[in-house]
Amino acid sequence: MSRENLLFAIIGLLLGFIVGFVFASTMSQRSTSLAPATTAGSQDLPADHPPIGANTAGGSPQGMQAEVTESLERARKEPTNFEAQLKAAELYYQIQRYDQAVEYLLKANQLRPDDYQTVVNLGLVNLDAGHYDAAEKWYRAALVKKPDDLPVVAGLCAATLGKGDLKAAEQAIAKLEKIDPNSQDLPQFRDKLASLRSTGK
Repeated sequence: MSRENLLFAIIGLLLGFIVGFVFASTMSQRSTSLAPATTAGSQDLPADHPPIGANTAGGSPQGMQAEVTESLERARKEPTNFEAQLKAAELYYQIQRYDQAVEYLLKANQLRPDDYQTVVNLGLVNLDAGHYDAAEKWYRAALVKKPDDLPVVAGLCAATLGKGDLKAAEQAIAKLEKIDPNSQDLPQFRDKLASLRSTGK
């Protein structure tokens, strides 16, 4: 398949998921992360993980198609443009193409290694993709910068539980209990931890 045909296929897929939704904020503001507004698509995603921030070019499919085309082309043609890499990652995340989203987030991280939200998003997207080792790595990197970030600690709990690392999960859950004893995620994390113990993992 030629590059042009592949691009049109991606655009079509994106439009199939995006049409009908109007988003409240832009990725450039990055006041929130890449996570979807509801966590139904990811059983391991903590309930208090940040919601998605995204934008569209308006309500018309033509406007959205133009934006998607421009955003993906810009990210490809401007590999040193930090915001362009984030936008491409956001678009791929919205259609659950997590590996492509990670690819662009990694490029963004290379451009700005100290950007905290990009590090958090790498944890989140890898978690959604089921890449628990990578998710744990990025969540731990984020916690070096902000040790008491509740959504990140909850994400670390989900990552360690997802990979079946009993000791690491126990430590992460204990940290979450210390920071927020009333966290709504604790019951499900404790249940999953108990399940891991009972299966001997």
